[in-house]
Amino acid sequence: MRFDLINVLLVDDNPHMRTMLTEILRAVGIRVVFEAADGSAALQMLRVYPIDLVLTDLAMAPLDGLEMVRLIRTSPDSVNPEVPIIMISGHSTARRVTEARDAGVNGFLGKPISARGVIEQLGEVIDHPRPFVRGQSYAGPCRRRRQDPDYAGPFRRVEDKDAVEIDA
Repeated sequence: MRFDLINVLLVDDNPHMRTMLTEILRAVGIRVVFEAADGSAALQMLRVYPIDLVLTDLAMAPLDGLEMVRLIRTSPDSVNPEVPIIMISGHSTARRVTEARDAGVNGFLGKPISARGVIEQLGEVIDHPRPFVRGQSYAGPCRRRRQDPDYAGPFRRVEDKDAVEIDA
């Protein structure tokens, strides 16, 4: 992957965390990093700049990362609803990770972060993208990461194209 061609939007209310993440991104070859201090500023930047990937903190004010992700994914005036989003948070309980997943993030990285963790998440999101789905109550990357041969529910994955709209 040519990281030097990716435009990243980094959203965090902590300037020290933004600096550290920017340095990690630059170390892997990402040249263009836009920064926003909260979700509201990030939404404005998404309208102005061609963003290929968003890294966002969860806990911010006035618009937190979860609500920002929901707006990016489902707002009728969203300019890039399918942009890959990696959530970064010190609140990495199972409940918070599930909330982030259900909001439509592509990946989740718990704090304290490491360069290795950031690089692994970038690789996962960029090298192994999941199909984007739109359902009645969800828009985002397909949440099912593995096939379960014992699954007996009414809907299968990509095979059940009538249940959800899939952008391949």
